[in-house]
Amino acid sequence: MKKTKVIIIGSGPAGLTAALYAGRANLSPLVFEGQQPGGQLTITTDVENYPGFAEGVKGPELMEIMRKQAQRFGAETAFKTVESVDMSKRPFKVVAEGEEYFAEALIIATGACAKWLNIPSEEEYKGFGVSACATCDGFFFRNQHVAVVGGGDTALEEASYLTNHASKVTIIHRRDQMRACKALQERAIRNSKINFIWDSIVEEVVGVQENGHKKMTGLKLKNVKTGLTNEFKCDGLFLGIGHQPNTMLFKGLLDMDSVGYLKTKSHSTETNIQGVFAAGDVADSKYRQAITAAGTGCMAAIDAEKYLTQLE
Repeated sequence: MKKTKVIIIGSGPAGLTAALYAGRANLSPLVFEGQQPGGQLTITTDVENYPGFAEGVKGPELMEIMRKQAQRFGAETAFKTVESVDMSKRPFKVVAEGEEYFAEALIIATGACAKWLNIPSEEEYKGFGVSACATCDGFFFRNQHVAVVGGGDTALEEASYLTNHASKVTIIHRRDQMRACKALQERAIRNSKINFIWDSIVEEVVGVQENGHKKMTGLKLKNVKTGLTNEFKCDGLFLGIGHQPNTMLFKGLLDMDSVGYLKTKSHSTETNIQGVFAAGDVADSKYRQAITAAGTGCMAAIDAEKYLTQLE
């Protein structure tokens, strides 16, 4: 039987910050890194908005620093994917790749993932013009023309934010009207930097190689009503079709909202099950930033430590 005080599921900024704090509290945390060790930041080239790095830092480098810092204080990290969790009794049982592990407290930090178009060229240009986070990457498109795909609140919020940096923002939507709330629609329509392409979908991201680096140059668009295609020139593409929290593993076990984000108690990371805590994007549909995820990871570790102290 492999037993520890705290098991952390997820290894992004939330999970590794929780591991750091739990390690310093002598809780011997075990972190399951999952299918994407380091979380979403591992597919982010430059991170310029994380405090402490005046010149910025590469996403994978930042996560490796966090991992080593947590390990320095006794956190154990395992490159395994969790298959099931039994929260019906204590200690909680976690099954990862056929092996059973037990813990008195769990911290869920499995994050969320952006919804993508799932076309090969999109994957090819991720980090080289294609992004799903305007707050993270909008700064790199100063005085450039960017496109945003989507017609809901997410798309219009991303588009409005991008006008702070880009010279022009074009919203591409597969329908002839948006489903975003009226206030966001009116704000976007009034903004002179925003224009719209209706009834269209992105079929391909177009780009070139310059000095050994990929560079996006535009999009191949298809009008869904006429079937006609055309090439649309732009410097960047932002996906605004929403996010999906990685919570399928906990369906029916933990309280979630209609989208699947875990619910936590007010001013706490505690879920509806005592001893189970949620941190990072898995419980945050609003901010979705590395720094806010790290903050709730710290909170979850402190909440877990207090919970375990009460058990003694």
